[in-house]
Amino acid sequence: MKAENKRFFKELVSQASPSGFESPAQKVFEDYLKNIVDEIYGDYTGNRIAVLKSKSKNPLKIMIAGHCDEIGLMATTIEETGQIRANNIGGVDPAVLPGQYVIIHTKTKNIPGVIGRKAIHLLKKEERGQVKKEQLWIDCGFSNKKEAEKVIRVGDPISYAPNYLELAGKNIVSKGCDDKVGVFVVAETMRMLAEKRSSLKSDVYGVSTTMEEIGLRGARTAAAGITPDIGIAIDVTHCTDYPDADKKLSGEISLGKGPVIARGANVSSILFEALVSLAEKNKIPYQIEAEPNATGTDANAIQVTGKGVATALISIPNRYMHTPSEVVNLTDLENAARLLTELILTFTPKTNLII
Repeated sequence: MKAENKRFFKELVSQASPSGFESPAQKVFEDYLKNIVDEIYGDYTGNRIAVLKSKSKNPLKIMIAGHCDEIGLMATTIEETGQIRANNIGGVDPAVLPGQYVIIHTKTKNIPGVIGRKAIHLLKKEERGQVKKEQLWIDCGFSNKKEAEKVIRVGDPISYAPNYLELAGKNIVSKGCDDKVGVFVVAETMRMLAEKRSSLKSDVYGVSTTMEEIGLRGARTAAAGITPDIGIAIDVTHCTDYPDADKKLSGEISLGKGPVIARGANVSSILFEALVSLAEKNKIPYQIEAEPNATGTDANAIQVTGKGVATALISIPNRYMHTPSEVVNLTDLENAARLLTELILTFTPKTNLII
């Protein structure tokens, strides 16, 4: 991955963007694309929509989407001793929380803190070996409730502290890979398409969506506004290349072996076959994942918008999803953008999408 692309990705994952509070990440997306695309705008639910227009008559409208929101926490109460209680935003596993560095995002500044719990020496026998969110709190160093209330308000969002780290084999670890990797692929695809503008025969809408983790909300409103003919979601999927993974249930998905093309009811068979064919033609490594039901991604919401949308889902393999330390491979991101670019360039106003 080029240095400038890596810088963009690092900045993107380092931003705080719990569902409903995505503005910092959206600014990074917008700043990266504003001098590349024809137009970029926002909507009432916080989405950012970048547009590339073709010169074709009656072009297809293509929406590619990655969600920029991440799981997080929200301040609910302040204890008399100054610690803050919090509830989860999205699917947070309490077991990974103790000892984590976090940031509380207040109206005026960011407040660092750590998630505390009674030391193991002080736990009762029946408390050991389990973690419940009621047992946890956030310690920012305040001496009492009055001191904390000077800066913290109920409802303040809380994110994991930035922790980007490069590992071996072009793998990286960071909070928020779900789904900043998708946003990166959207941005990189838009950049690559802009460089091949003369070959573009469709109008392309690159969307950084919001609130996916709490119900696919941004994708619904973006698709309703765009009314695309084709909608492609870029998200993450579970790796099974680590100890104790259940390959019988989840299939064989590995880091570095290419983007994952979903196959199932949520995916147009026309688009699935086109993606596989193009990957093989262009020697882009890929993997296939069976999705017999609704995927739980933005593709699910986009597909049933309006009169219906031909959808596809491309996923990035991800280890340790919904933890503060998700692991992805940078070449998988690059190959996803390559594949998506090749696909979009094949579309013309005469492309048949009827199954």
